[in-house]
Amino acid sequence: MRIIFMGTPDFALPALKILLDNEYPIVSVLTVPDKPARRRSGGPQGRGKQFIPSPVKKFALQHQLPVLQPVSLNDPLFIGQLQHL
Repeated sequence: MRIIFMGTPDFALPALKILLDNEYPIVSVLTVPDKPARRRSGGPQGRGKQFIPSPVKKFALQHQLPVLQPVSLNDPLFIGQLQHL
């Protein structure tokens, strides 16, 4: 069995953590592309135009899991990556 975990928000983290803690073979984590930082109300505009990773991406990188962030699930490059995995 080989697992590609798909998730983005905080509520997906417990499931990913359980898989990792139980040593399931996670070959990649699929999440949405990083998003630009939002301007806080009353605060300065996002200087540096930093991009913010999803909670799942942060967790995956902390645990040395490969991350895929396709813009489109129909992208031939992405489909090729999935076939390779």
